[in-house]
Amino acid sequence: MTDTAPLLIELGTDELPVAALPGLARAFLDGVRDALTSRGIGFAEGARPLYGPRRLAVLLDAVATVQPDRPSEVLGPYVNIALDADGQPTRALQGFAQKAGVDWSMLERASDQKGERFVHRSVTPGAATRDLLPAVVEEAIAAIPVPKAMRWGAHAHAFARPVHWLVVLLGDAVVPATAFGIASDRMSRGHRFMHDKPVWIGNPRDYVDALRAAKVLVDPEERRDAIVSGVQAAATAAGGVARIDPGNLAEVECLVEWPAAVACSFEAEFLAVPPEALVATMEANQKFFPVLDADGRLTEHFIGVANIASRDEAEVRKGYERVIRPRFADAKFFFVEDMKQGLSAMNEGLAGVTYQAKLGSVADKAARVATLAGTLAPAAGVDAALAQRAALLSKADLQSRMVNEFPELQGIAGRYYAAQDPALAELAHDDRIALAAALDEAWQPRGAGDAIAPSPLGRVLAIAERIDTLAGGFAAGLKPTGNKDPFALRRAALGLARTVIEGGPGIDLPAALTAATAALPEGVRPLGDPAAALATDLYDFILDRLRGYYADRGVPAQHFSAVAALRPASLADFDQRIAAIASFARLPEAEALAAADKRIRNILRKADAAIPETVDASLLVEPAEQALSTAMEAAWVDAGPALEDGDYVAALARLARLRPEVDAFFDAVMVNAEDLALRNNRLALLQRLARRLGAVAELGQLSV
Repeated sequence: MTDTAPLLIELGTDELPVAALPGLARAFLDGVRDALTSRGIGFAEGARPLYGPRRLAVLLDAVATVQPDRPSEVLGPYVNIALDADGQPTRALQGFAQKAGVDWSMLERASDQKGERFVHRSVTPGAATRDLLPAVVEEAIAAIPVPKAMRWGAHAHAFARPVHWLVVLLGDAVVPATAFGIASDRMSRGHRFMHDKPVWIGNPRDYVDALRAAKVLVDPEERRDAIVSGVQAAATAAGGVARIDPGNLAEVECLVEWPAAVACSFEAEFLAVPPEALVATMEANQKFFPVLDADGRLTEHFIGVANIASRDEAEVRKGYERVIRPRFADAKFFFVEDMKQGLSAMNEGLAGVTYQAKLGSVADKAARVATLAGTLAPAAGVDAALAQRAALLSKADLQSRMVNEFPELQGIAGRYYAAQDPALAELAHDDRIALAAALDEAWQPRGAGDAIAPSPLGRVLAIAERIDTLAGGFAAGLKPTGNKDPFALRRAALGLARTVIEGGPGIDLPAALTAATAALPEGVRPLGDPAAALATDLYDFILDRLRGYYADRGVPAQHFSAVAALRPASLADFDQRIAAIASFARLPEAEALAAADKRIRNILRKADAAIPETVDASLLVEPAEQALSTAMEAAWVDAGPALEDGDYVAALARLARLRPEVDAFFDAVMVNAEDLALRNNRLALLQRLARRLGAVAELGQLSV
């Protein structure tokens, strides 16, 4: 680009929806860039979305001030059609020239495979960017995916929130444009309370500084840094460390234009309440930041972030402390009353709570999970009776006042209640502690970034819970379709897979799915072939979630497909095979051996008759096929023990050494020999080789 100027487009609104704000800003920036690109207008890359609670802005540092010239070439009739015998233009040529707006003699000629033809070439001068910007603004705004549009005033305009001003500047000049009935200007607006005067924007490059002077931090990164530094400083002054949850920080950053941290506190007596309830109130309900001590325990301090630097901070503090006390008082009351009732007593009421119309009550589900947990427990080194008892109590806190008020505390509340439940007093101390912890851990991972359950008992409950949820959901016709997944079955499948892969135990997944299906209530429980088909469908569904899981870990799709082709019963074993394939792929023999495996499977697939299961050594007449058979059996003797021990890396490394014999075989041996006995024997040899090479994964999937 030669002549460039900075571009600013700002859309001023009422307070925009917090959750949607970053996405709206990104879409606005992308829309402007797309509209400029579609018109051939160049611009410097590297721009970030600028936004605040009351504005969306696009700031591009260098935009071409003129469109590039646009050459045009229109093909006309061929010369033999365009000119008559005397070399005069025919009607076809005259019509083409008239349409092009030139005399036929001004047309040029070009040749292609069919011969010489007339062509009209022209250059359209580029338009001034200033003249194109009104349409760019209109397109960019129309492309913003507003989650729920609203209307205001006596007109048909609709947007996320009412629009009040529009700034469009190219260099120092205002570009005339209109959006939502508002004409563009260079006047922005500052902080609603701290700067109530219009803000003059002389040049787009002055925008961020001008708004900062008007008490608005329009750069979200600058605003986020200001929040973090202010909260950390206030927490340090209170003698602790701020808990800054990324999700909470993101919301606060979209709520304020000029953040000011305010140190607050509450009565220490509330610390007797489970800290998770207090933290949930502070973060989810009030967007405050809790303060922890050096050991990570919750203190009676918290930090609020005001959208104003108040002259009377004490009043702001009082307001924050006043609004939080009733919620804390409720949490304390719920906790005390729940402790009086006891977890076991809560469990009795689950029989009257419907889990799902076709799948019975919550108590029915807990019973199914308990049976499955008892079956899975031995493989994890967990006492089956303890696993069953924990599973039967895993839904009890749904009847608690605490979970009714704070649904996100399901499992967490159960852990506190189980630790103090007199009905569990007969358990050994360690078993009681493990059971209480498992009631919480059974819900892990709670989200994409959460860890799996840390204890073996917790993992058993987590696996059993998700297997029953998946089996019941599929049998009841609740399989996800498109974006609809009302029972969160995709999340359950991924949580199940992660728990098995990252922590064990190495369960037989198809067997567990079959058992869970068989335990479903009559009327929804499939029998015979439908039951087997459902278990297969469930296994495939889980594998489909694993595809994304491994992609996020950087595993190539071919590696995943190579292992998935074998459908290992254990997901822990699946993961070991994935790791082994990564090691194998780095070997120098890998590419050739994978190509050979693919070739072998193609040959076997095209066989027009049943292939013998055994190889007749007397029919191995060629030296290359004799050498391959000998080398293959020797490799199998070496690799067999490694396979039995699950050392797939060693097994594949040994099989990789077959490459010379495999290459020599295909160079020297005709597989489809005319002699039927020789042909079938060679197919049997290749079938045996394919099974050996495919003992860890279908290596041919690695060949592109």
